Amino acid sequence: MPTIEPSLPKEPLHRVGSFSRSREKAGDEGAARRANPLPHAGEGAGTDPLALYGETFASRLLLGTSRYPSPAVLQSAVQRAQPAMLTASLRREGAGSAEGHGGRSFWQLLQALGVPVLPNTAGCHSADEVFTTAQMAREVFATPWIKLELIGDDYSLQPDTLNLVEAARRLVRDGFKVLPYCTEDLVLCQRLVDAGCQAVMPWAAPIGTGKGPVNPYAMRLLRERLSVPLIVDAGLGLPSHACQVMEWGFDAVLLNTAVALAQDPVAMAGAFADAVRAGRSAFLAGAMREQDAAQPSTPVLGTPFWHEA
Repeated sequence: MPTIEPSLPKEPLHRVGSFSRSREKAGDEGAARRANPLPHAGEGAGTDPLALYGETFASRLLLGTSRYPSPAVLQSAVQRAQPAMLTASLRREGAGSAEGHGGRSFWQLLQALGVPVLPNTAGCHSADEVFTTAQMAREVFATPWIKLELIGDDYSLQPDTLNLVEAARRLVRDGFKVLPYCTEDLVLCQRLVDAGCQAVMPWAAPIGTGKGPVNPYAMRLLRERLSVPLIVDAGLGLPSHACQVMEWGFDAVLLNTAVALAQDPVAMAGAFADAVRAGRSAFLAGAMREQDAAQPSTPVLGTPFWHEA
């Protein structure tokens, strides 16, 4: 897939936004909820932060920064959604040129937004390419965070599952905080955790399809079996999709196309932010068990005697 290498700034960018230190390590959130009372669903994000690599974030929504109609629309969408992070690629087409918005470059716009940046290795097809791109991103953005993307198929953009684990292990050894983009395969995700990844980012469907979760069984099994934070990355098209995976217990969602290509990206960004909060609140509240037969929701006192036979 052809890419256009941007003209990078000569001096490293200052960290965009700031990460707050977690007061406690991210652990087995499910076990903690079973051992302690659930937070009230309406208590707000401050009492239920997203914890990644020992750092906390008020939002459980991450946004991509490509394919928006204009930089101004991107800025408004970010301001409406208030995401935890913004993903950006060093290979972003046209990133080195001014893209409207008062003549400011894409990099300057990211700084102005004041949201932590999560660089990614989009467009990489080998572990060596991933490692080089990640090192460049760390220097440019002055951050150890990296979204690991290692593409194995150009048509489906499916990750290279055979080489992804070794690439993740190499980045972890070099001090990166790795968020790997992967499929919903349980064994693959477990191997990524074994390699040192403290969070995993399985897709719900292929990138940009908007299909929503195409394999609910595998995704729910993944949530049941792994205790690390799980961020659904790719394939969500509707706010209801985001709400659904959050109801299943996933920790966050990452979106790009579903917002950027909406008729009104700013309104859609807000809708997804609201859906993520609603899904998380529902998960914390504890949904009722599904029943095979109807159950009365009103008292049965006074019901005619033949109903009791």
